[in-house]
Amino acid sequence: MAEDRRPIVSSAHLADGAAPALSELEFSLTLAAAAYQRWIARCASAAGLALAPLEVLILHTVRHRDRAKRLADIALVLDVEDTHLITYAIRKLERAGLVATQRSGKEKLVSATDAGRSFCARYRDIREGVLATAVAADGPDGPALSAAAELLRRLSGQYNQAARAAATL
Repeated sequence: MAEDRRPIVSSAHLADGAAPALSELEFSLTLAAAAYQRWIARCASAAGLALAPLEVLILHTVRHRDRAKRLADIALVLDVEDTHLITYAIRKLERAGLVATQRSGKEKLVSATDAGRSFCARYRDIREGVLATAVAADGPDGPALSAAAELLRRLSGQYNQAARAAATL
């Protein structure tokens, strides 16, 4: 960090420890998470449905590779501990006709319906037209996005480990 630049943080008392840049990152994550959640909901609305961000993420996860997914796998992929949130969202998606559920032994499998796949296609088209083309034109470029994604995945592991450690205190 340049000497003449002060970090942008939301909690100065957290920035005065061993890793002040971590507070700067955390504030940026807060802003990015809020913007991303807002984007998901607004894109879904533009695609024709008022869905909560988690519902959209679940639908895209279920649609991935067009293979039925187990509830536990959906929760694992999205890193959602409260499986009742997944169950509730799937019920809403099922009532909306976007997913179908079936039993396979003791497990419930979820798959996208034709309406769900159609919604995902509309969402993708809007995302391409409104977001992806702007990012492609203005940056960051593909390698920078991939590097940021790798960094965020690494940090998520560190935060998860720290959460486990904090739970033992």
